[in-house]
Amino acid sequence: MTIGSTGDHTWRYRIWQHLCRSYGGPFTLVGPRETLYDKLDEAPTSYAYAEPDFPRAHLAGWGEGWLHMAPLIGEAVRKHRADVLLVSLGLIDLGFYTNAEQTAENVRAFTAEARAANRRMRMVWLPVTPNVRAETDAAFATEVARFNELLAKTAADLDEPGSPILLASTPPSYDIPTDTYDGTHPGTSGEHKIAAAFAEAMYQAWDLGEPYEA
Repeated sequence: MTIGSTGDHTWRYRIWQHLCRSYGGPFTLVGPRETLYDKLDEAPTSYAYAEPDFPRAHLAGWGEGWLHMAPLIGEAVRKHRADVLLVSLGLIDLGFYTNAEQTAENVRAFTAEARAANRRMRMVWLPVTPNVRAETDAAFATEVARFNELLAKTAADLDEPGSPILLASTPPSYDIPTDTYDGTHPGTSGEHKIAAAFAEAMYQAWDLGEPYEA
């Protein structure tokens, strides 16, 4: 949902557009990766963004979640000098790798590694937005709901004045048929709604930027 695939704008582009309009200071997107996922290659090999003219650096991966990112985040933060992390993870963990409690433990590991690299790290976490599977798989829907509860509790537990953690609000109007192109991955409207969730959290808590306008 964050890396995007060939031909996508990505919500990363949408948040960059918003901050260019609304944030008065210098900023850039950072990370060790730049590519999109190429479905024909079945690998992250594509640079064919719908709009390539923006800082495309990121740490997202197709099929990668908290489980995969926890061991990578420390080095990425140190090398690329990140000071704010916008994190949308968890759906793939719950779908294929870990239950809600195990995923929450990986959230804690991720946070510890990020803070070891930058003690004043700020983070915004987006709860898992259910996908089409949750509409027919009751057990999966239960795990998503349970994880989102644990994510909120973990954010409250780990929040610190010098290293704040914000829990963004799940986009209230997010509609799977309208806002995704395949039941999971965001289309244009979905990208805007995810970007807006991050933007509104930062504006309300940190007075960073302005209210989001698509």
